Amino acid sequence: MTTHISAHFEKQALACDRMGSPFTAQLCRLLPDTLDRETATGARVLGWPGEAGEDALALRLCGGLHALVLAGEDAALAGVYPPNAASPEALRKAVSAAIARHDERLCANLDSPPQTNEIGRSAMLMPGFLQIARETGRSLDLYEIGSSAGLNLLFDRFHYRYGDSVWGNADSPVRLAPETRGAAPDLSGALDIATRQGSDIAPIDVSRDDQRLRLTSYVWADQEVRLSRLRAAMELANETPFALEKADAADFVDAALAARRPDRVTVFFHSIMWQYLRHETRARIETALGTAGRAGGPPIAWLRMEPSDTNEPFALVSLTLWPTGERRDLARCDFHGRWIEWLL
Repeated sequence: MTTHISAHFEKQALACDRMGSPFTAQLCRLLPDTLDRETATGARVLGWPGEAGEDALALRLCGGLHALVLAGEDAALAGVYPPNAASPEALRKAVSAAIARHDERLCANLDSPPQTNEIGRSAMLMPGFLQIARETGRSLDLYEIGSSAGLNLLFDRFHYRYGDSVWGNADSPVRLAPETRGAAPDLSGALDIATRQGSDIAPIDVSRDDQRLRLTSYVWADQEVRLSRLRAAMELANETPFALEKADAADFVDAALAARRPDRVTVFFHSIMWQYLRHETRARIETALGTAGRAGGPPIAWLRMEPSDTNEPFALVSLTLWPTGERRDLARCDFHGRWIEWLL
């Protein structure tokens, strides 16, 4: 395997170790010695033309393998996947055989970046939405950039616990209780969601079985809590109206800005997706938000959960609220929402 591809898989393995997925870490470490140019999948990975890290190449392949297990299409591979235990050599042999058996499908799965729609990130963003509501005193029109299946648009339907502080529907099947480092965030104030709209270049329709499978496959196989809450959120999606469209991110922002309501705050948000946008698209979004915000009119909020750079071991929850346009870092947090450190 080429050096930069091997280094990418090791870097992803280290990230999986940090984020509590020893199985996926092991999988990432054995794949460099398993892939070869005899399969289309191996040849494509080894000769990947883009930036492997930015493209989340290792997770594309891991997701394709997990989909085979979830769909019940490879019993031998399922036998070495959680909750089953297997030696590294048994796992390597099973993965190698699975790649050979399902080469065309796995190669095609590399076309698209992972779409995890990580529900735990709602616990990182929710206090930010409350902050916006308190400061503006208005109903929120939500516009999520890079929505995947749009499940985080349903954040107010979940139940949250931050230390001794709780918020939300006590009967919700989606229950989020991140480790709270330091003081709990301020959960006071009323919250009213007037609009829920999301966009993605490849939106996932969770009413379709094949799309549910795709979404679930990107959750790491040994993280049952994440799998369970994703499934619960997909059920809630059938009960809560929201709009999800296939659109370029910058075009989506432009359209939402043109539709601002005078009595509401227009809220754009996203989580762990900024790196997947082209530089030109990011620049268009930043320019559009700044221009509209400085021009006056109804308030605009930009709430995001992103690392300051891809080498950081944590993400920042940041808020920019116009007309002032001041950026504030609200929290440091785990990428999957396991812990939060509120900064205000």
